[in-house]
Formats: sequence, structure tokens, C-alpha cells
Amino acid sequence: VTELSPSHFSAARAAAVALGYLRYLRGGPGRGLGLRQLRSARRQDIDDVGHKYYLELELEDVLDKARTVSCTAEVLYQLGSKTSAPDVQVTVQGELRSTEEADQEFYSRIRSLENELVAENIPDSHGNVPPELEPIHLLAWVASGYVIWQNSSENTKFHLAQVKHVKQVKRNDEDLQFDFVVLLHDMVSQEVLPWQVTLLWHPQRGARVSQ
Repeated sequence: VTELSPSHFSAARAAAVALGYLRYLRGGPGRGLGLRQLRSARRQDIDDVGHKYYLELELEDVLDKARTVSCTAEVLYQLGSKTSAPDVQVTVQGELRSTEEADQEFYSRIRSLENELVAENIPDSHGNVPPELEPIHLLAWVASGYVIWQNSSENTKFHLAQVKHVKQVKRNDEDLQFDFVVLLHDMVSQEVLPWQVTLLWHPQRGARVSQ
């Protein structure tokens, strides 16, 4: 097992995967997880399997900057696999702020809209996100977290650049559905790629990407 400097590019890439996975798992309209610090990183080369990274991260809640939690993550990139997502396991130490109330409020607000919500360019060209679209922006973090986790390799480092377009789709069940077009910036190749993601969200069940 090799100790890596937390600033080492491969450690930072593995941290981006772990963060994407965690955003998908634990994010929502009332919670955005950001990486405050990568505390330590180690890499293990497992014969015939792949490279496994052991990370210690400090995360912050972007809506409550004073609150941080520690997290350990293991990210395994499988050898020669172009198609399968890295295998990620994360453990959060400490409690994340409860978002129950904010989630319910957002849910009720969206359910009561007469017309489905449609928005473009979040943040705008000046980097601003209107307050009423902040929960939508955070849901885009959740959706793009899934895409980042599923499509990352040791040679990529994706970051959500912008929500190009989002459209709410009316459903017959209790879930809220948002169809996103997100722009992901690969910090390695400098490419910016558009992805279409459909996200379902419900305050009790959380988020899941349906396509």
C-alpha cells in the first residue's frame, strides 16, 4: 500500500468519485456536500483486480458551512474495465444536518405549482443561482453525482459545471421527476460534456436516477 500526498492528482480523482457517490447517496434539495479537505490517501495495487484507493475526507455542508463531517472512502477501479463503475464504499462519521423540514417544504412547493418547473443555465454566466432554484441546483448535484460515479475512471475528474436545462415532468405517483441536461467538465481532458439525466426524488425515499 502506497501513501499518496493528498494533493496527488490520482488521489484527487478518486476523491471526486467518492464525493459524487456520496452526493448521490446522501444529497438532496436541502443538502449539498462539498469537499473541504482530502486528509489522507493511500493506494493499493491488487493483482489481477485493479487499483484501490483509501481516502479520508473532510466534507462540508454547503448550506451550513460551519458544519463538517469526516468520511472514509474506498474506491476500487477495476483493471481493464471500461464499462463498470468504480466500486465505492463510504462511511460518514458524525451526523449530517437533518433536512426533513426543508425537504418537505420543497416537495410541497413543487407539488403545488400550476405549471411544471422549467429552468435554464444554473448557475448563470455570473455564477449566480437564484435562491428559489438552489434546491434544484442541489438536486442536479445528486443527479450528476450518479453520472460522475458511474462514468469515472482513473483518468478522469468530473465536476458539474452547469445545469443547462431542467424540466419537471408530471407523474401519476408520489415522486417528483426532473429531467436534467447537465454539463460536466473533465478537469483532466478539459472537455465539457452534456449529459441527460432523469432524477426521481421523494422526501421519504430520497433520490434515484432512472436513466
